[in-house]
Amino acid sequence: MNRTNSNGKHTIAGDAREMIARAQEENIATVWDRLREQEPQCGYCAMGVSCRNCAMGPCRVDPFGEGPRKGVCGATADTIVARNLGRAIAAGASAHSDHGRDILETFAALAEGKTSGYRITDAEKLKALARERGIATDSRPIEDVARDLAAALFEEFGTRKESLDFLARVPAKRREVWRKLGITPRGIDRENVEMLHRTHMGVDNDYANILLHALRTSLSDGWGGSMIATELSDVMFGTPKPVLSRVNLGTLRADSVNIALHGHNPMLSDVIVQAAQDPELVRMAKEAGAAGINLVGLCCTGNELLMRRGVPMAGNHLMQELAIMTGALEAMVVDYQCIMPSVTEVAKCFHTQVISTFDKARFPGAIHVRFDPERGIETGKEIVRRGIEAFRNRNPQRVRIPAVPVPMMAGFSVEAILGALGGTPQPLVDAIAKGTIRGAVGIVGCNNPKIPQDYGHVALTRRLIENDILVLVTGCAAVANGKAGQMTPEAAEMAGPGLKAVCKSLGIPPVLHVGSCVDNSRILVLAAALANALGVDIDQLPLAGAAPEWYSEKAVSIGAYVVASGIFTVLGVEPPIFGSKKVVELLASGLEGVVGAKFAVEPDPEKAAALIRKHIEAKRAALGLPHIPPETIHAAETRLYAEAAD
Repeated sequence: MNRTNSNGKHTIAGDAREMIARAQEENIATVWDRLREQEPQCGYCAMGVSCRNCAMGPCRVDPFGEGPRKGVCGATADTIVARNLGRAIAAGASAHSDHGRDILETFAALAEGKTSGYRITDAEKLKALARERGIATDSRPIEDVARDLAAALFEEFGTRKESLDFLARVPAKRREVWRKLGITPRGIDRENVEMLHRTHMGVDNDYANILLHALRTSLSDGWGGSMIATELSDVMFGTPKPVLSRVNLGTLRADSVNIALHGHNPMLSDVIVQAAQDPELVRMAKEAGAAGINLVGLCCTGNELLMRRGVPMAGNHLMQELAIMTGALEAMVVDYQCIMPSVTEVAKCFHTQVISTFDKARFPGAIHVRFDPERGIETGKEIVRRGIEAFRNRNPQRVRIPAVPVPMMAGFSVEAILGALGGTPQPLVDAIAKGTIRGAVGIVGCNNPKIPQDYGHVALTRRLIENDILVLVTGCAAVANGKAGQMTPEAAEMAGPGLKAVCKSLGIPPVLHVGSCVDNSRILVLAAALANALGVDIDQLPLAGAAPEWYSEKAVSIGAYVVASGIFTVLGVEPPIFGSKKVVELLASGLEGVVGAKFAVEPDPEKAAALIRKHIEAKRAALGLPHIPPETIHAAETRLYAEAAD
């Protein structure tokens, strides 16, 4: 394979650049090489006008009128694009919601005393969740409360309810919007199944009707499956509090057994943390010649452990192959979601063992150690033991750890944020009202090899905090900002004067780590709390969302439920919808008159920052708050580009 030395355009991260260079030296294929082999990618697929939903196809239609205008069944570009987008949202919502179900099943087994290595860590949050559902908590054993809560949450996945219980957290005005549109989410599984039914050939062919149900499906994720995953993870593993840790490939240790925990579900990784502290296994590691056992995180499993256990982060999505290339990784333990099948191929070039753990997520070439919550701690010990055995096969001459770790603060749950504000959102409301903080933006989502790794996340965040806009981050975006040094209290110096003053008074960063991908539900809860405190709908607040480097169907679902909840959202990668002018117009403008928010697509993070600033100032003006006129922002951005050109 011909590989050019172009790692500078692949990533802004120094540790990643060094490992990409190593891959080129050793002729090891990476995600960037495979992307280049796919180019030029299919234009029909990129525009969303290819369909293989039935055996009369596959079909493709030409949005420019030079080829077929309809599929075999008669579906137009509008129908095909809407169907494809609806199915992507259903897949993403299903991924998050199935994660939530897995957490719930373990929680239910814990309540029955049938697990090993798990306990109720935050009993007060458990009781609060129970009280939300009218479950009695006074003078009752905590296990009984847990059993009743588990039973109530299982009902959220069914089909017999009119709405999800967590919708009680949503402002009444927003619930009324959903009711009038007929998009109130009823049951998590129900909405996903109906989305697949609607997009079967011969069912729903009205693009607007399909997309309205797509919003309903996404809401079943954000206010349903993801919220269940977040809340029960807090109950079992602890509600996050601010914690200082470290990030990048420098978190690997040349003298230790290194085990990377990769994926999205914290159930197994949490017991591996316990197992790694077992005196017998620590002794075994030292007998093998190691100084100890070092755990690091990748992707959202890493975020879960970072915010609750302080486990350092090795990197985000595009770092998974590169972590193996350090030659210092004994085991990569994977659960599910965002795990490249290529990791087993890269591992063949080193001594690293890839260990899969969930039966629903098998990887050819990996060792499979089945996860079972009834054997949680025993499974964790078995995996750590395998890592220690692999250490004996390490070649010290092959070890290249490329960086010095960067400090990073994580763990800003809603409870932690409100705790820092004195237990109420009012101080944040006051700061926004005065203009000390102009607004808040959630920057979320993945890495995508089509964009220089981390550039979109880091550049957009920097521009926003410079303009006194508080940024909340999750997932890969959080790790990107951590590597860039933007997530410590000292980073307040990067912020504008108002945000800097607030951060310094509270001892917090201007960029708050809110958690993993499912923890975008925390952003929804915080937005709802702010709206309720002001007596307004969410769409009236100076808030925005952004996914500068998204790639996955989960991100499509996240973007949809954020917009459906009333928050303007900017995407940095074009979604496959541009084959339908009507779908584009609905998502980029029409939705604003329907749900009070819309999407925008802007790959340039500098221009995306300008869009978001203008949006936030317009919302401030509508609320009668001190604002900066949009033309002033435009003039400032014009000067910025002129200076860059000079």
